[in-house]
Amino acid sequence: MVALTRRAVLAGLSSLGALPAAAQSGSGAGNWPNRPITMVHGLPPGGSVDGIVRIVAEGLSTRLGQPVVVDARPGAGATLAATQVARATPDGYTLLGIPSGHAVSAAMYRKLAYQPVDDFTFISTVTEYPFVLVTYPEHSIKTFKDLVAAGRSRKEPLLYGGPNGTLQHLSVELLSRVTKVPVQLVPYRGSPQAVTDLLGKRLDFMLDPPTAHLEAIRSGQLRALAVTGATRFFALPDVPTVAESGFPDFVIGSWQGVVGPAGLPDAIVTRLNKEIAAVIAEPAVAERLKALGNDPNPSTPAAFKSRVAADIDRWTKVVAAANIERI
Repeated sequence: MVALTRRAVLAGLSSLGALPAAAQSGSGAGNWPNRPITMVHGLPPGGSVDGIVRIVAEGLSTRLGQPVVVDARPGAGATLAATQVARATPDGYTLLGIPSGHAVSAAMYRKLAYQPVDDFTFISTVTEYPFVLVTYPEHSIKTFKDLVAAGRSRKEPLLYGGPNGTLQHLSVELLSRVTKVPVQLVPYRGSPQAVTDLLGKRLDFMLDPPTAHLEAIRSGQLRALAVTGATRFFALPDVPTVAESGFPDFVIGSWQGVVGPAGLPDAIVTRLNKEIAAVIAEPAVAERLKALGNDPNPSTPAAFKSRVAADIDRWTKVVAAANIERI
């Protein structure tokens, strides 16, 4: 009787020790992936975000041996797609490509159907690019230092144009506070309309992704004053950074990355992080990303999560300080 009980206890202990491996196998981590993966994003097809997600999906399909299907679900500032993935089963078969607007939405929306950090498993950043500050060539402002001097001496704020509630908008408001230059947003539905008024000399400057204005800058139609990254932008090597121009703490980059639902198994996260880094390290892929105006920029899951949390905190404070109306 005693021996039987001992054997039963030992068998029970043995089965308990096997539980983590069994649980992991049941979660799909052991043989993942064994079917197609869906990578969702919340921006319209054909744009830069869509292009980057498709490049990554193509590379992952090859490396993982399973199709990675891109599902563009635009709407509500990409929050509909984020809501869908936040509610998905954390089995590695539903992923989300997020731009830096993910942090802006957290700052701008009064209420979201998901927690922007806690409801996701952060896997890796993929790319990054700075913004470029431009004006028309006949403006008396010729450099970023000129802009600061003019903004501090004028009685009226400097006028800049662009869509309301975007990363560009919040970046200029932060720049205004850092440089102590009064500014006023002239809102437009999109950048093309703002460019028309900038060239018509009805605005003082704009802040936009560099690729939106590369040809105009190179042809002299627009003058680039500074870029917002930590280093100079590869396509505009002669344009200084804001940091170089006297404000070393002002560094802003727009990023794109990949996340999954909260609770994604560590083994899947580690595999995806490794494969994404390998994909964007391929020279041909890096060139395709640069053609979209993006620098390859992989990260650890922890660094990506910390960056998103820091961005949410930064933009929430800017929205409050600038009295920007939340959605």
